[in-house]
Amino acid sequence: MTTFKAFVTEKVGEKEFQQSIQSKNIQDLPEGDVLVKVAYSSLNYKDALSALGKPGVTKNYPHTPGIDASGVVVSSKDPQFKEGDEVIVTSYDLGMNTWGGFSEYIQVPSNWVVPMPKGLSLKSSMEVGTAGLTAAMSIYKLTQQVKADAGDIVVTGASGGVGSFAVAMLSKMGYSVVAVSGKSEDYLKKLGASKVVGRDEFLEGNQRPLLKPLYAGAVDTVGGDYLATAIKATLPLGVVTCCGNAASFDLPLNVFPFILRGVSLVGIDSQNFPYEERVKVWNNIASEWLPETSDITEEVNLEGLLEKINLIIKGGISGRVLVKVGE
Repeated sequence: MTTFKAFVTEKVGEKEFQQSIQSKNIQDLPEGDVLVKVAYSSLNYKDALSALGKPGVTKNYPHTPGIDASGVVVSSKDPQFKEGDEVIVTSYDLGMNTWGGFSEYIQVPSNWVVPMPKGLSLKSSMEVGTAGLTAAMSIYKLTQQVKADAGDIVVTGASGGVGSFAVAMLSKMGYSVVAVSGKSEDYLKKLGASKVVGRDEFLEGNQRPLLKPLYAGAVDTVGGDYLATAIKATLPLGVVTCCGNAASFDLPLNVFPFILRGVSLVGIDSQNFPYEERVKVWNNIASEWLPETSDITEEVNLEGLLEKINLIIKGGISGRVLVKVGE
């Protein structure tokens, strides 16, 4: 019987949760079409919420979080995948209410599984992970209408995982990027930002119904006043993408940017992004959009994961945390 390690969160009291590395076996895994031996995962804010038992992500415990995984197919009921194939599994219900990637094995439906694109490896795909994929989905939608010579693109929450990749990818594609962050200017300039704007400066005067048009488009990762400000400051016919709500899930806004400037607001749902477009975006990342990740990523193993979980929940991490799961 194959035994393996998994990071497990258990409920031990009314609002008390305990985390540990436990030994599991294949029979513990949920039903699924494809059994994958996991090599790498990554740490996202949603993983931290699940791992610490915060409400809104995971309903039932004990649970193994991890909304990202890359690995090698061990067995498959779907002929599209065969033993030895390198694959990526992200989003859908992985790590939320289904056994996730902080485990040496996962078993999932075949329509969650993406073949590893040429140009990516088990490690580099998880350096990108859901954060980089979400950034790329935003860029995929934005760049269909906004070209590199149209003007600056503003990225909010720029020092976070999604924001860091958005800055780096857009810069690599030839866009001029204005990064909004309360953190390291040097870090963001190194990623390719042409300008870094502090949070207070960005939000200045945002109570007005319209702001001076400054940006050809925006990638918003935090929501609330930041999203509203980005929309109000977007040039006519510009595009704003929205993928997060860490600042707020409310949008304090009127219709003027939409009816007076023709601004488009595009929501990005990385969890349920259509499969065919998901594969296309992964291939775009692998072939053209992948930035240098050494300045974005740090690596830990399962044993070092809890320390990073506690840090990310407090906003204490810039960039990405790669999780080495397999040997």
